[in-house]
Amino acid sequence: MSRSKKTRKGGENSPKQQPRVKKQDRAEVTGKRAEKGNKSGSRHNEALIQAQAPQKKAAQKKDPRHGSKKPVALALPTTTEKSATPKVKQPKLTDEQKLLKLEEDPRLNQLLDMLEEGRNLSDADQKWLDQQLNKIEALMIKLGISDELEDEAPAKSKADSDDDLFDRFESGAELLKDYQDKF
Repeated sequence: MSRSKKTRKGGENSPKQQPRVKKQDRAEVTGKRAEKGNKSGSRHNEALIQAQAPQKKAAQKKDPRHGSKKPVALALPTTTEKSATPKVKQPKLTDEQKLLKLEEDPRLNQLLDMLEEGRNLSDADQKWLDQQLNKIEALMIKLGISDELEDEAPAKSKADSDDDLFDRFESGAELLKDYQDKF
């Protein structure tokens, strides 16, 4: 078999190329292409660019930079500002005042009334009520006030008769004489 040279022609079965268009018939790009994107320095010279191209959105005044726009103080704050507005310290409450404040709390009174009526309290309300009652109890113990002692004292006074009181008074007088005799 004889050797045949390769050609660039595809032959009959190859895809056909479009016929060549003459130079005169070709549509040439005339003028400038449409510009895409912002011009250089557009971020800093926004007012200048808007003056040159008024057809663009003139209402857009948004700062394209990212991050916080909050101004940063470059100098350290002086201590005179702090001393200009001193905080007024309230005097510390005594234990009696704390106890009165706790007992006069409207929320505490409302929750106690609800308990007396037989209503159920939510878990948060019950927890708060227990804490307040524990604080009141601790303050009463600290002050030496006890509900039990007050309840027992009237019971004893009712049981005491006039004769018992008189006997106690006379024995007190005898104890006083014994004490004076020692010294």
